[in-house]
Amino acid sequence: MAEGQDKPTATRPTPSLEEVRQRIDAIDVELLRLVGERAGLAHDVAAAKAAAGDVGRFGLRPGREALLLRRLLAGPRKGASSALIVRIWRELIGDSLATQGPFNLAVWGGRDAARAVEVARLRFGAAPPLRQVAKPEDALAAARAQGGVAVCALTPDSVWWGRLLAQPKLKVFAALPCLAAWGPLSALAVAEVEVEPTGADNTFWVTDAPQAAASVEETLSRDGVAATLLAETGGLKLFMLSGFYQADDPRLARAPGKLTGVIGAAPAPLDV
Repeated sequence: MAEGQDKPTATRPTPSLEEVRQRIDAIDVELLRLVGERAGLAHDVAAAKAAAGDVGRFGLRPGREALLLRRLLAGPRKGASSALIVRIWRELIGDSLATQGPFNLAVWGGRDAARAVEVARLRFGAAPPLRQVAKPEDALAAARAQGGVAVCALTPDSVWWGRLLAQPKLKVFAALPCLAAWGPLSALAVAEVEVEPTGADNTFWVTDAPQAAASVEETLSRDGVAATLLAETGGLKLFMLSGFYQADDPRLARAPGKLTGVIGAAPAPLDV
């Protein structure tokens, strides 16, 4: 062989279709075993909580879920897309929560009810019972019950999010859909849950400031707060703030408006 000439490399023979199918069948058997084992652990979680006296508390932990999914998406993988991974684990998580205790969805979709149901199922899986309601107030009322989650669309003709200022136990904890690839932000999920920072979050803040939205955004930016208007109805404005902000953050205390408040926070889209 002449100097500098590449050495021939051994090529791996292409497997036959039958060999590929046999490998898929073997993987399916192992997947089923692992899924069954994981699902069984939900009963162990419920038993452990009961033994610790932690009975009756909703098991939903949106921050922990986001960290888990980010870790999975950052790991090595071959052919699995981000959407496939998120959908599989959302189903597993939703089924686990439904096994541990009450878990149900009340969805108000405004003029696009089908889209609201779609993003709700993408976020919470098929396990929790889902019912569509005629008014956002009905969805929020359902969220006050144990294991209840409200999914409400962001529409130009409803200020349902403003009601959360007077219901501090209810918090926005998820922005739907949870992947940017699935479309723009169209709904928010609300429940009586603890909202925790995950390192990549957006905070939802309401104000009655009479100034134009652009003016409010500029005022906030001078204080180091990046804000984007999401909705404006009935004298109230809903902004999404980049980052995790506590309700008593002094920068928000200095912001325009007499009636203002943080109504929750959610992990940023998992694929951004």
